Amino acid sequence: MRTLTVLGGTGAYPEPGQACSGFLIDWDGFRVVLDLGYATLPRLLAHLPDADVDAVVITHEHPDHCIDLHGLLRIRRYGRPTAQRLPLYCPAGVLARLGGLEPDLELQSAFDVHDLPGSYQIGPFTLSCVQLPHFVPNVGIRLDTQTVAIAYTGDTGPDPLLAELGRNVGLYIVDATDRPGESEKAVRNLLTAKEAGQWAARAGAARLLLTHFWPGNDRQAAVVAAQEAFGGEVLAAEQDLQIPLDPADVGSTARRDR
Repeated sequence: MRTLTVLGGTGAYPEPGQACSGFLIDWDGFRVVLDLGYATLPRLLAHLPDADVDAVVITHEHPDHCIDLHGLLRIRRYGRPTAQRLPLYCPAGVLARLGGLEPDLELQSAFDVHDLPGSYQIGPFTLSCVQLPHFVPNVGIRLDTQTVAIAYTGDTGPDPLLAELGRNVGLYIVDATDRPGESEKAVRNLLTAKEAGQWAARAGAARLLLTHFWPGNDRQAAVVAAQEAFGGEVLAAEQDLQIPLDPADVGSTARRDR
C-alpha cells in the first residue's frame, strides 16, 4: 500500500469533525507521520490502533501542528513501553514548546530526535527541507523515493523557495489558510488558496492538496480558487481522506474511510 491519509487539515484549532494538521504516509508498510496537531492522535489511532509508526516529522512548534506529539509520547511510555526510541525530525522549538507540558517526562526518552532543517534518509524516503516564512521557524518538507516525491509546506507566506520545494512532485500539500485580512499584510506568513494554486503551478506539481483551512472557511470555495491557477487535480484535506501515491494509481479516486 502506498497512500497518504489525512489526519486533519484545520488551522489554529479543531472544528467539529475536523482535526488540525496531520498526515500519515504508508509506503509499503513504512509509516511516516507529518505533523500531529490538535485532535490528530485519535485519528491516527483509528487507522493504527497501536500507533505503530516508523518516524514522525514536525514542521514547526505551533500547537496546531505538534501538540498531539505529547500524547504519542505517553502512549510509548505508558501504553506499550519499549526501549526502542521513535525517530523524530523537528526544529528545536518543538522540543522547547512541548517540554513545559510535563517537565519530568522528556521527549528524548521516547524519541530519537534529529534537528531540522537537515537532510536524512528515512526508510525509503530521502527527506530534505527548506526554511519558509512563518511566525516561528517553519520547515517545508520534501520526501523523495525512487518513483515519486511528496512535498509539504507546513505554514508559510509567499516565498520563491515554494517552487523549488514542490518541483515536479506527485503530490504537493500546501497551506491555504485564507485567514481574513492576511493577504493585505505587508509581511506575509500564511497563504491563500489561490496562491497555493499559483505556487503548485510554478512548481510543476502533478496534484495539489490544500490544507490548514481557517475555521469556518468554505473548503470547496478554496478548491475552486486554487483551480483558477492550477490545472491539475486539487483536493481539500478532509479528515480520513486517503490519496494513492504510487504513480500507477494516480488516476484512482481518493476516498474517505471510516
